[in-house]
Amino acid sequence: MSWLTALYFIPLLGIPAKAVNNGLARTPPLGWNNWYSTYCDVSEDLILETSQLLVDTGLLDLGYKYVVLDDCWAEEERDNTGHWRADLTKFPNGMKYVADTLHDKGLLFGMYSSAGELTCAGYPGSLNHEKEDAEDLASWNVDFFKYDNCYNLGQSGTALISFNRYKAMGDALNATGRPMVYSLCSWGEDQVHTWGMSIANSWRMSGDIYNSFTRPDALCSCDDERDPQCIAPGTHCSLLFVLNHVSAYADKARPGAWNDLDILQVGIGGMTDEEEKAHFALWAALKSPLLLGHDLRVSNAKSLTIANNPAILALSQDPSTKAALLVQRDTNVPKDKYGVGETHVWSGGLAHGDQVVILLNMANENQKISVSLEEIFVRDGAGGIAAQNHHDWDVYDLWADRMSDNDAQSILDAADQSAREQLFQKLNWYNSTRIPYSEGLKMRDPRLLGKKVSMISAQGILEVDVSRHAAQVFRLRNVDDSNLKRRVAIKDEL
Repeated sequence: MSWLTALYFIPLLGIPAKAVNNGLARTPPLGWNNWYSTYCDVSEDLILETSQLLVDTGLLDLGYKYVVLDDCWAEEERDNTGHWRADLTKFPNGMKYVADTLHDKGLLFGMYSSAGELTCAGYPGSLNHEKEDAEDLASWNVDFFKYDNCYNLGQSGTALISFNRYKAMGDALNATGRPMVYSLCSWGEDQVHTWGMSIANSWRMSGDIYNSFTRPDALCSCDDERDPQCIAPGTHCSLLFVLNHVSAYADKARPGAWNDLDILQVGIGGMTDEEEKAHFALWAALKSPLLLGHDLRVSNAKSLTIANNPAILALSQDPSTKAALLVQRDTNVPKDKYGVGETHVWSGGLAHGDQVVILLNMANENQKISVSLEEIFVRDGAGGIAAQNHHDWDVYDLWADRMSDNDAQSILDAADQSAREQLFQKLNWYNSTRIPYSEGLKMRDPRLLGKKVSMISAQGILEVDVSRHAAQVFRLRNVDDSNLKRRVAIKDEL
């Protein structure tokens, strides 16, 4: 029975639930969210200028289509009928005008509220106003809805309580008849990984991220970041924290329902280029929604060349929809000044028999990381029994064909869209609006496959030098191009 149509029983909740099947987000959403760059400094100009930059820089053509307006867009009081009022000093033409303008550009519009009395910034929240607010969103032609967890009036603490609070809004959105991606932001609380897929297209699986690769912070206070039962997810969570936390249930991702690792920190500052590359690749391979978080109005060339790498984006949009899983973790490595250091190997199945392998070095020194085919394909059979272990594999580097900084700067500096189009044609850059990723991968488009750098013989080992705080990201392709049978196990339990 297909999980898309099956009725599930959630033992923890003791109630039947129907998996979300709104036909949306069949691959992880790509787009932009303003929160980490402008916070409450929001306006119509910000959204419209950013939307035009997504078009101008070619990011829309790579799939970045959701423009998500976060908190602080509303007046502080509802109207006398209980409906929201947009702040007309910030959005003088109203929210529908913004949505319609984005739609005219081929983009989609997202908005925000909280499943509480107030939003996190103190504006009217949607708890007990689900019907009115869903109607407002639909009347404004909104396409994506982020739903936060602040001021929830104590309606948390068990899976059932949180499930019902978020389900109320999901039901209200569905009742409008307008398709909207539903993005839960419950900070990983109350075991959302066990029920989020039943009612939403994505669910935040941890506390708020911040722009640090490994630094621990008291505000992100779980004693063991891998513990799915952690009840104090907090904020200021490092990339390492998020990765270790999601590793226990990365396999929950599936079409239309994704672990949300939070907004991308690329371009925010505070991390090196290698750290940002690793961050972007892991979020893509783990099938998190990819929402850029930096201010595109002041974006630099390096940030653009990370965000516009089609070989990495093809991991995110791969039609197999399988998230990479942690297959190797080593903490016996040099530690930094915070006492933190470890290495990871993440591996996941891709369409057409390919495999993604990411060797991540979060140690304080360069490391030689090795992993066997047996471990790379352990999810297809432990103990070396997987058929893939007995084949030769070509190894493709997915950052080898990264756009140069000079070319990216030329795009940013181009006088008009015509000049940019000429640059993209000259560079032969990928355009997913013309060739969807699924088709490009089927055709083995070299722009999506990276550059061949080595081969692993049957039952062999991949061994790579990885710089401090960096990752090597590879696509493995079977040398004889056969599509070997994989184990498929989609759980009926959530």
